[in-house]
Amino acid sequence: MKNEYIPYPAVIEAIQIDSSNTKTFKVRFKDKRIAKSFVYQPGQFAEISVPGEGEAPISIASSPLEKGFLEFTIRQVGRVTQALHKLKTKEIIYLRGPYGNYFAYEEMKGRNLYFLAGGMGLAPLRSLITTVFKQRGDFAKIKILYGAKTPDEFCFKEELKAWKQLPDIEVWLTVDQPDKNWKENVGAVITLCDKAEMDAAGSAAFVCGPPLMIKFSVQRLQQLGFKEQDIYMSLERYMKCGIGKCGHCNIGGRLVCIDGPVFNYSQLRKFPEKEAAIA
Repeated sequence: MKNEYIPYPAVIEAIQIDSSNTKTFKVRFKDKRIAKSFVYQPGQFAEISVPGEGEAPISIASSPLEKGFLEFTIRQVGRVTQALHKLKTKEIIYLRGPYGNYFAYEEMKGRNLYFLAGGMGLAPLRSLITTVFKQRGDFAKIKILYGAKTPDEFCFKEELKAWKQLPDIEVWLTVDQPDKNWKENVGAVITLCDKAEMDAAGSAAFVCGPPLMIKFSVQRLQQLGFKEQDIYMSLERYMKCGIGKCGHCNIGGRLVCIDGPVFNYSQLRKFPEKEAAIA
């Protein structure tokens, strides 16, 4: 039987610099049999380890429809992520997973999809976004509302430019602190909701970002008429083991690593406010 605690080696194939402290790593498992068995869905995560440094849970940023490789967008914030940022192409990292639940996008065919992201929150949503792009005819309107502190802190800058050129996709961007070249919106992500003309009827919204951004986005979505069960969020918690054994990610009697990280708002409302951070 497979030992869930044993990670498997993967080769770093490419590294994309997203900002001064954020990189996207494209990796492939060394063993093709492991690659075939690593079947995931948008919203799931993996545990990434660097020998001698530790292990950290990281959302999978690539689409499961893109076969043969995985992508992880990683901000340098602690010991493990600092070690990852020092690595170069052709070096080895170790992965185990996939873990957690996922965005059940197959159930949303025919609906409008709205994505609200703040900062690094676009990384877990990117897996879902690129997946629905590849099945564009199955969905109605698709609109992406994305904010960052500064223009430099946007993830996937080149992809954002490409998405903006797609004829049936809307991308709305905003920053808190514009530079001299910024010509788009200034303010929180919720300031984009009216500009994007969001229609709650027949729609689903996906939100990910800092706790305050999620809290105010959910409030605005409810004001616009979105039902609690149609608002989905990906929560960030330190999911130490990833498989529900350590209890480190417990909130309100639920384990984010196995009951989440994807929850709808009707589920989150049952969590203690101080623990859910957005209720």
